[in-house]
Amino acid sequence: MQNQSRCCLLVLAICLIGSVPSYAADKNLIQTLYHTDFTYRQDENEELFSLDGELGILNSTGNTDAVSLKAGIAAEHETFHWDNNYSAELLYKQIEVKKNGVTRDQVSAQRFFGAAQFDYKLQTPGRRLFIYADYENDQFNGYNYRATLASGWSQRVWNTDESMLRYSVGPGYGLVSAEDGTQTNINNGFILRASGEYHFQWHTGSRFRQFLSAEIGPDNIKTRSETALSANLFDSLAMKLSFTASFETQPLPNVPNLNTETSLTVVYRFF
Repeated sequence: MQNQSRCCLLVLAICLIGSVPSYAADKNLIQTLYHTDFTYRQDENEELFSLDGELGILNSTGNTDAVSLKAGIAAEHETFHWDNNYSAELLYKQIEVKKNGVTRDQVSAQRFFGAAQFDYKLQTPGRRLFIYADYENDQFNGYNYRATLASGWSQRVWNTDESMLRYSVGPGYGLVSAEDGTQTNINNGFILRASGEYHFQWHTGSRFRQFLSAEIGPDNIKTRSETALSANLFDSLAMKLSFTASFETQPLPNVPNLNTETSLTVVYRFF
């Protein structure tokens, strides 16, 4: 009887030991199929600095004379305590119009937008407190300028070699000025700002980025979406296709609710 019990225990132990490599093999198979990393690699101590510049120019002549220029710069600076992001972009478009037999140049788009976010890292990996500020000067949205200042909670949900997801949410204040230089109560006051950003990078170096933000106020809700796909041309040079959409529930009179922009630019990574 004792010998039978020992044999049963021996067989059970062999089965359990044999199941361990099988589980490891299944786990490796899942990682291979779905490109999933089961470990949370959130290196908060890593210091880095990256700087990207982009430029797109279109000059058409003949039936339609027009000049379009889009330039931008984006930088990220991460230290032991901080993770800071900076961006700025410029859009300019000029077309040639004929009126009463007279041909003249007319500016159809002129916009500057700059933003910065400072994330202070907490002890728990991925969790931060943030301060955000932006400034926009668009000659065709009915305002002289617009500015936003917000602060609150930020979190980097995950960060792997392939993808990254982070979000931030908190209260803030929006300041706007009309074209005549006077302040207006529309879209001016306390807001709740929320944003999210997702990155994915293929092994070839091509990148996908999706950014969403919303500023919710008592009189207006302003949203912004940026979708970009870039493909490497050389080590530090890439071609970028992007689509930007901005929407407001209560714009100024004679200003559309939705504005979109599609662009094809060349991006150079300095660092």
